[in-house]
Amino acid sequence: MTRNAKTVGIVQARLGSTRLPGKVLTDIHGQPMLWRVLQRVQAAETIEKVIVATTTKAEDEAILTFCREYEVGCFRGSEEDVLDRYYQAAHELGADVIVRITSDCPLIDPGIVDRTVRAFLREQPDYASNAVVRTYPRGLDTEAMTFAALERAWQEAKQSYQRVHVTPYLYENPERFRILSLIGEKDYSDYRWTVDTREDLEFVRAVYARLGDELFPWSAVIQLLEREPELAEMNRSVAQKAIRAG
Repeated sequence: MTRNAKTVGIVQARLGSTRLPGKVLTDIHGQPMLWRVLQRVQAAETIEKVIVATTTKAEDEAILTFCREYEVGCFRGSEEDVLDRYYQAAHELGADVIVRITSDCPLIDPGIVDRTVRAFLREQPDYASNAVVRTYPRGLDTEAMTFAALERAWQEAKQSYQRVHVTPYLYENPERFRILSLIGEKDYSDYRWTVDTREDLEFVRAVYARLGDELFPWSAVIQLLEREPELAEMNRSVAQKAIRAG
């Protein structure tokens, strides 16, 4: 892989969430959640281009409309085979490195994204992640992979959960792929900053209400929760949906 490798951030988004339908366009402090995610990912220095990958379902026309309004590239593909959606989007863009972000992470940190991508470019594995071994709060998840690794997963992954969640085939097969795990200096894995339920949404709204519209770093959220530990209790009881559940 050369230093001039084209690095593309692909943010997957759809309106058909089972636990919180329409969440990606719901309001967080005056802006749609998807806008919050894109604003933060676009601030990462290591990503050349950021696009949204949504589905061809009629209800996701709203995401296409959003992308046009906010002048963000949009690719439409399979609803259930998200691995195929990623592969086709990356192929169309001519990406060498794909950075996977999900649209339910409105506290994603551009500095964490850059740390992951820089480590990936430096070490040149097939796949790098700060979530395979989890030390960061859930909701700062960043994954980077070569196009070749993504293509191989696209060709070989057979289980439905491997297609829905895009990357399990990579990190579940360390004998086939070179895996790089990024670990933080301190374990904050008990914190839940992703949005999958109403409780998660209210937590993120509470964070933005206190920290405002600036691109505050994840350390500011940690400091906030140390001052107001009751905020973290808002969604502590939410159970993460199992990967193999699809």
